[in-house]
Order: sequence, then C-alpha cells, then structure tokens
Amino acid sequence: MRHATGPLLTVDVGERVATETPIDEILETYVGGRALATALAHERIPFDADPFGPENRAYLTTGPLQQSAMSFTGRLNMTGLSPLTDGLVSTNAGGYLSRNFVSTGISALELVGESDDLLIVHVTDEGVEFEAVSELEGATVPETSDYLAEHHDLGPEHCIAIGPAGENRVRFASVMTFDSRAFGRGGLGAVLGSKNVKCVTFDGEVEPGLEVEIPDPPESEIHREAATSDDLMRRQGTTGGTEFINDNFSLPTRYFQAYGFEDVASIGGEAVEAKKYKKGACSACAYACKLPTRDEETGLETEGPEFETVYSFGSLQGVGDIVDVMKGNELCDVLGMDTISAGVTVAAYLASEDAFGDAELAQEVTEKIAYREGIGDLLAEGVDRAHEDLEVENYTVKGMEFAAHDGRVIHGQGLSYAVANRGADHMYATMLRLEYRGDLDPEGTLGKADTLVERENRAAFRDSGIVCAFGGDYVTADRLETLFDADYDELLEVGAKTVTLERHFNNERGFDREDDGLPYDLPDLEAAIGEYYDARGWTDDGTVPGAALEAAVPADD
Repeated sequence: MRHATGPLLTVDVGERVATETPIDEILETYVGGRALATALAHERIPFDADPFGPENRAYLTTGPLQQSAMSFTGRLNMTGLSPLTDGLVSTNAGGYLSRNFVSTGISALELVGESDDLLIVHVTDEGVEFEAVSELEGATVPETSDYLAEHHDLGPEHCIAIGPAGENRVRFASVMTFDSRAFGRGGLGAVLGSKNVKCVTFDGEVEPGLEVEIPDPPESEIHREAATSDDLMRRQGTTGGTEFINDNFSLPTRYFQAYGFEDVASIGGEAVEAKKYKKGACSACAYACKLPTRDEETGLETEGPEFETVYSFGSLQGVGDIVDVMKGNELCDVLGMDTISAGVTVAAYLASEDAFGDAELAQEVTEKIAYREGIGDLLAEGVDRAHEDLEVENYTVKGMEFAAHDGRVIHGQGLSYAVANRGADHMYATMLRLEYRGDLDPEGTLGKADTLVERENRAAFRDSGIVCAFGGDYVTADRLETLFDADYDELLEVGAKTVTLERHFNNERGFDREDDGLPYDLPDLEAAIGEYYDARGWTDDGTVPGAALEAAVPADD
C-alpha cells in the first residue's frame, strides 16, 4: 500500500530539543494523516493526560498524496487530546501549507512539553530552531503572519499559528494556516496555547514526489475534471445547498428552537456568491471552491462564510444579514476560533438573553470569548460546561457543539453524531449526504449501522491519504485503489483501525455507552446504537474488547 514517507520529528518545546525517529513500519500499516497520528497518539499520549498539561501531544501529519500535484490534496491532518471533548480528536485544514510541510522531509510533527516563553518553532529540512517572541503575546493571526513576513520572509502558507483564543485556552480555539484556513474542531489551538507555542513554520527544499510516485492516470484525469467541473460548489462553496436544506429538511434556527429560517435567502448561497470577488483554492487544486468575499460598503474582506458558519452565525443566532455573518466569520479567523463551536456558543448566550437577531451583541461577545473577558470567560468553556449557568439546553455530544445538519430530521446523521468518537461533528461519517440525496431514507435509525461503519471507515481513510472531502465525486473508490496500490477493502480496514484506536483511547479515559447519546429523542436510537456496536465488534457497553484492539495495533508496536 502506498504511504507517506519520512521520519517523525518530535519537538519538546520545554527542553527545546528536537529528535527524529524512523517510523517506516508504522507508516506501512497506517499510511499517514489521521491514521498515523491516531496510532502515535494512542501509543505516546498517557491515557490520563491533562489536555492542557505538558504530557499532551499535538500531531501534524501528511499523507502520500501531498507528494503529488493532484487536485483535492492540499490538506494536512492535526490530532491531539481535546480540551473540549476530553477525548482524542482529529481535524484537517486546507490552504497552501501541505507542500511546504512535505519539503522539510518529515511525515509527522509531534509537539510535546510546555515552554516558559512564547515560542515560534522553525522547522526546515536542516533542523529546528526556537525563537522566543514575547512581543507576539496577544497577537492576532494576521499580526503573526505580518511578523513572519517582516522578520523571516515567510508567508502564511508556511505556518500554523494561534490567535488570542489559543493563548487564552478557549476550549474551541483553532489552529490557523494561511490566515483563514482552520484546523477547527476540538480546540487544538488551546493545546498549542497551553504549550506556549504561537506558531510553527515549515520551509525546505526536499522535492515533493521524490520518494512517492503517484500513478497517472488517474492523477491528471482528476485534475482535469476538477478544472472543468460546473459544480455549484465551485461558485458558492458549501453554501450552495443552504436553501434546499432549509426548505426540504432543517436549518436549525434560534438555538434549535425552530427548524427553518425565514431569512435564509439573505444568508444563503446566492447572497454569498454576490459578495465573492475572486476565485480561491488550496494548494495544487483546480477545483477552486473557496470563497474570498468582500462587502464594498464596509470594506470587510474575509474568506467565506461556508455553510456551517452561515448556520452558526446566521440562522442559529437569528441573524439574517450576510455581512453580519461575514463579520462573525472574520472575527473567528483573526482571533483563532472554530466558527461552529463559537457561533453555537454565542447562540446559546443569545437564547439566555432573549436577544436573537442582535448581531452587534453577537460580535461583541465573540470577541470577549477570545480574550475571556466578562461573560466571555464562561462562554470560552463551550456549551457543555456553560449551559447550566445560561439555563439553556445542552446541545452537544461528548462536549462538542452540533454542526448544522439536523439529526432530528435526518436520523442516520443523528445516529452518527451519537456514536462518533469526535462528538457532534458532521464530517466524521457524512451520513447526511446519503439522506439529502435520497440514497438513504432520512427516517429511522435501525438498519443503518453497516452503512454508518462503512462511511466512518472511508472518512478515516480519506483523512489519512489525505484527500479533500469535496473530492468524493472525482477521487472514486476505483481511483483510490490505483492511487494507493491497494484493494478498497484494505483502505477501509485502515479506517477501521483508526476508529477503533480512537474509541479505545477514549474508553481508557472513561468513555462508554453512556457518552453515546443525543440531547433529543430519535426512534429506536438505543437499539440502533447496539447494531452499531455489533457491526464494529465492540461490547454492548461501547468499549473495545481485546481482540478488536489487537487487530488494530500490530503485535510489535
């Protein structure tokens, strides 16, 4: 099976030392990306670690396709122990970092320890340097990029960085790259903040593709099809389906009190496209589905908002002006926060204040969260920890705030939220796509477990390869077999091992069946969860038995 190449680079920011470890055997089994990082985290992060403690580790990993020039491959994976969910979390981001990461010659970066000083860590193909940057304390993400440009002649495509939210340990702080692309879900920005790492840069001259030969076809075929596609997503990004979802399924509104938003047309795909002023893409990708937007009247420029932000800063807050949604999006990018968790948490606050539709208040509170000022200190903990004080419903799973796709209406997605190791995240299995298209009846939870397992395994492998989720219609199963030189079932098995290791790690931290649930009722949910455990080969209590763990972890690891 084709896999990433290069050693693991471990950087202890407390001791300020860096060591390389060959991991060829691990790469042969886990390919790269999320699977590789999960295997390393399972082995190297203590099961009783404090998410904010020096023993927690943050992994940035690549896959073999980042050593190609193929569309849908401009992404990297990040994994660590989440301060939001208290379990293992993986998230990935696009942009232009992946080729610069590969150019340093490593396949994985591991950050451990805790620095006394605020640091930038510089990784090159010649080694690692540490730079104390007390002057960047409290700097926004763009301000950090300006510093790198001025002092190191490096652009934002060369780095990951955190904003004030990460420094202040906001539990849903993101790690940013290229200023506007986020390793968003789960709060890994707060993990870097706890380590006092402001930024990590990557620069080198190792030629991508030198060690991994990507088959062509299908590499050039995929690139050509991406370039010539007339998909709506190329014009409106993920917002293209906003009105369809609102009218035919559900767009959660006013902190889940309603299922549809009367002002959807003013924040949906057409409204976003009207503000788009140029094309945007990720590294080497001809699909160009990003959304650089500008409001001429105010001069506001941002990238997005995507559908999840239209929901979290729009309908869920009762805000019906696309410019206000853009402002919320830009605040999160500049300050370094996940737009989903931030927007949902602000919506919970608006519910507590009976202030839906007050966009000015929403923006004010969003900024306070990043700096933990006033009410922002409570809200920085997220809905799960704040809902009792706010006297609102706890719309989370495993501590993670819900994505837009409403499991109360598309029940397979609801089941996915309930059992996902990551919590209420829509990308963990994307059951929603089957239910929106009519390929799967949205009603009911029973009989969907096998499909859910396959979708989870495919997504886990996708995040290991690494392939963009939006490339599914182009990077098909048969093309994946060619690209990775393996049968499709073998690829799914890599995904299955990844999900099992995540589950076992969380089991060791006390997670079990009691954590697999929803804040609302679905038909036959408990029975469907049982079907899911059976399909996975797990116990009735939602834990991984010894035989399943042995199958996921090679005996010599």
